[in-house]
Amino acid sequence: MKPHFHKVPSNTEQSFSIRHDIKPNFGTIWHYHPELELHYVIRGEGVRFIGDNVSNFTAGEVLLLGENLPHTWRCNQEYFQGNADLQIEAIVMQFKTDCLGNEFLNLSEAYAIKKLYEKAKKGLIIKGESAQQLKDLMQSALLASPLQRLIVLLSILELLTESDETEMITDANTFYQSNEMETVRLNNVCSYTLANYAKDIRLEDIAAIANLSTTSFCRYFKLMTHKTYNDFLTEIRVSHACRALVENRLSIEIICFESGFNNLSNFYRHFKSVKGITPLEYKKQYLKETN
Repeated sequence: MKPHFHKVPSNTEQSFSIRHDIKPNFGTIWHYHPELELHYVIRGEGVRFIGDNVSNFTAGEVLLLGENLPHTWRCNQEYFQGNADLQIEAIVMQFKTDCLGNEFLNLSEAYAIKKLYEKAKKGLIIKGESAQQLKDLMQSALLASPLQRLIVLLSILELLTESDETEMITDANTFYQSNEMETVRLNNVCSYTLANYAKDIRLEDIAAIANLSTTSFCRYFKLMTHKTYNDFLTEIRVSHACRALVENRLSIEIICFESGFNNLSNFYRHFKSVKGITPLEYKKQYLKETN
């Protein structure tokens, strides 16, 4: 998807920003910005789009997104129903590569940080003990004095450079920038898909949402997302199936049809293509990890 440039609000008295969000939902547009972003989801569930990756997000997830890496989070539908007791909560830290000074990254001691910034261009999921330490550091940064905040940022960068508990999110390095019209177009496509993935979505229908011919839409979508629309739709459906599988309330057959697949063999084939394992293996693996 062609992302929309987002200007992060800046404070001339602070070298980087950190905020604690508590609100009804995530539903921001597909966007990018020059700041790196460290994102900790305290509460909330849904689907996240980062670069060319489509995956579920849940409470406890910690991600580092590199400069100009397009992204958005979209909560599950129940977060848009006006339930005051159902809210999302996150801590978001945003900082530029030169926030510690123009010459900082040229110091020999900062070489590992420079390498980290390069890795972050594909996005990183941080797991295990490293994720827990990051959560504690981010919490402490919210209440820290100005000087202490800088020390916390350095501690975060040190932890990230030394951790072996990270996983790449995207495959591609380069993503396209956009104008406002294209941003609206791709967000309309995304919103329609999330609302209707369980139905039969024809290419003609989604092309009409984008106000393009079917041929033009297919070419445009592949150029912007590095994948076909059908691949994108399959990933959305598999993400929904994954969420239903770990909730462990419905049979695999019911999950298959509620996720938009028209038969079990089709469901198993697409699920294994996206996740590398069968739905049953995915469910068993999750239950084993949580017990």
